[in-house]
Amino acid sequence: MAEKRDYYEVLGLQKGASDEEIKSAYKKMALKWHPDRWVSGTDEEKKTAEEKFKEASEAYSVLSDPKKKAQYDRFGFSGMDGQGGFDPFSGGTGFSNLNDILSELFGGSFSFGGGGGFNPFGGFGRSQGSSNAQRVYRGRDIRTRVRLTLEEIARGVEKEVTIERNEPCPECGGRGTKNPSDAQTCPVCHGSGQEQRVANSFFGQTVTYTTCSRCGGEGRILKNPCRNCGGTGLIRRKVTIKVHIPAGVEDGMQLTVRGEGHAAKNNGINGDLLVLIEAQPHGQFRREGNNLFMTKILSVTDAILGAEVVIPTLDGSMRVKVDPGTQSGTVIRLRGKGLPSVSGYGSGTGDLYVKYLVWIPKKLSRSEKETIEAMRSSSSFTPDPSREDKALFDKMKENF
Repeated sequence: MAEKRDYYEVLGLQKGASDEEIKSAYKKMALKWHPDRWVSGTDEEKKTAEEKFKEASEAYSVLSDPKKKAQYDRFGFSGMDGQGGFDPFSGGTGFSNLNDILSELFGGSFSFGGGGGFNPFGGFGRSQGSSNAQRVYRGRDIRTRVRLTLEEIARGVEKEVTIERNEPCPECGGRGTKNPSDAQTCPVCHGSGQEQRVANSFFGQTVTYTTCSRCGGEGRILKNPCRNCGGTGLIRRKVTIKVHIPAGVEDGMQLTVRGEGHAAKNNGINGDLLVLIEAQPHGQFRREGNNLFMTKILSVTDAILGAEVVIPTLDGSMRVKVDPGTQSGTVIRLRGKGLPSVSGYGSGTGDLYVKYLVWIPKKLSRSEKETIEAMRSSSSFTPDPSREDKALFDKMKENF
């Protein structure tokens, strides 16, 4: 399965694009790739058109929704929580109805399949803007890992990561040549990077585009390439970037830092830095979601008589009262002492669950043995579980 492309890249936009720019970009993509325009194409062309249209529609469904867009801008695909996977042909679009959205974009009424109503795809002999716009490149993404302690995850942290990436050449400003006049428009494709072929058939005129054989899709020819970068406009550099890690992230989560990936040719759109979270094991706590779990060992006397014990938490220790007669296996809950949800999304701060284990000594002195022996026949030390005790013992049985 092909890896998903960045939603902004799909629509040919940069992060921070306005609502109007997003709407306009999607309109162009819908005009170009809607399957109704490719009904007379080959099977491969039809399949490509459908995939492109689905991809553009999914991108628009996220970027046009303020809440989804904010999540995506901060966390990339990992912040969608299954909200992607948009299918414009399924009926469940994530909008009230995709036909309504297209009608709003193009005006009039709209319907798939060519029934009545407005058809924005009729009357076009070619894809608009295909041969005049210069090709815009996007830099590759960079993936890196960041290891975090549980304490760092609990409060959030800023980490420095060092990476190697392509950056615009300082000698030529990323143009590939020092003198702008040395970069000339390709005489074959006239700067579009594509060669146009027109064929007449019984069904009318068909226009196809292929990568320009003269410039290789660059849209320009360099007469005097920059010696520093060899005409690519890019050089390799090691850089250190500060990455803000929000509180509550989980092991395996991926954060997206927009525009901090590889630079693109011809001063195009930078790729992103994808930061994979790696949580280090903790010596005392085990994590499940936002909740934390730990065990606390009690002495026999503390369990029998009751006591006050110190329980460690991620924000310092706290004193907790142990009730007299506490059984081994008893679990207490300390509310709000777990981990927060990422950026406030979710069920709030989790809890800390503490399981008491009573420690039974293996070696006793003679006097200790005599004291315990004297208590053996006491009715207080004869097992007589209460209803609460039985419930606890039944739960413990389920673990075996």
